[in-house]
Amino acid sequence: MKKAIKDLNLEDKVPLKFLAYQLDPTAPTVAPESATKVVTPRMKQIEEMAHQSGLEMNLADVKHVNSMDAHRLIKFAYTKSDELANKLINRLYQLYFVDGKSIADHEVLKKNATEIGLKEDEVEAVLNSDKFEDAVKKDEMEAVQLGVQGVPFFVINDKYAINGAQPYEVIVNALKKISNEEDKDGED
Repeated sequence: MKKAIKDLNLEDKVPLKFLAYQLDPTAPTVAPESATKVVTPRMKQIEEMAHQSGLEMNLADVKHVNSMDAHRLIKFAYTKSDELANKLINRLYQLYFVDGKSIADHEVLKKNATEIGLKEDEVEAVLNSDKFEDAVKKDEMEAVQLGVQGVPFFVINDKYAINGAQPYEVIVNALKKISNEEDKDGED
């Protein structure tokens, strides 16, 4: 999505807003010692689409853990700046989808949050509390109301949706169509 928005010069027209959404709120907060993961054909397809878009992804090594604390840290990072929040989102993506790290592990979260520029004592204060949990739950309620059942899920101008991992061309074509429709609506 980011690449398509940039390639179509829509950065000013399509600002991205990250909403928290836990795929499995009941997932454990501690990663299993060893888990053999079966990589399904759909997972292979998603990995291939990611690789074609220049993104690394290794779904076989993903640690199935609860993401609440990671989402709370992102909410905290947004209170500092959009830039720090985006750095943290990118770092968490790397940890989860590429490095096979547990994004529920407080030491992993603290180390990486401080490396991108957040203050260690503030990160610890968030992790050792329930701060920002209500904000995460609010996002999740909004997502449910929008019909989100998985990620990625993109909502554009509160009326267009792109659901699931889609090939780059599908996203580009959808953005072009939406942009044309929005331009026509603006002329009326």
